[in-house]
Amino acid sequence: MKVTIYTDGSARGNPDGPGGYGTVIQYIDSKGNLHEREFSAGYKKTTNNRMELMAAIVGLEALTKPCEVDLYSDSQYLIKAFNDRWIDSWLKNNWKNSKKEPVKNIDLWKRLLEAKKIHQVNFIWVKGHAGHPGNERCDVLATTAADGDLLLTDPGV
Repeated sequence: MKVTIYTDGSARGNPDGPGGYGTVIQYIDSKGNLHEREFSAGYKKTTNNRMELMAAIVGLEALTKPCEVDLYSDSQYLIKAFNDRWIDSWLKNNWKNSKKEPVKNIDLWKRLLEAKKIHQVNFIWVKGHAGHPGNERCDVLATTAADGDLLLTDPGV
């Protein structure tokens, strides 16, 4: 099954309030009907990179069977980790970056690697905020996530 996931993370809100991350899964069923599931959750304010990783993980871990996934994110860091093979270097260097410093959020990167063992994932960077439809979609998710604390756990995909 082919699935499209739009993700965004946001460190909105005050330091003691929720930030947010959001994921929307779109898929077409066997009858050709488009379905959409939205996931969002409040999260203590943290780094944008961590939020982006969480948004991607929420979407991938929610899939209940192996899928071919196009994962859209406006996080250059997340996309470059896979498309520019940074993660291969991190693994080869025992989770150290090119400066020989420990990679941040190792637990989250490991969860993404586990999801990649199950799903065929294409990581696609949605560049900029200048009216790009994909980026506008990602921004909507961040706002929704920052405003709510709902986490749906059964997308039916």
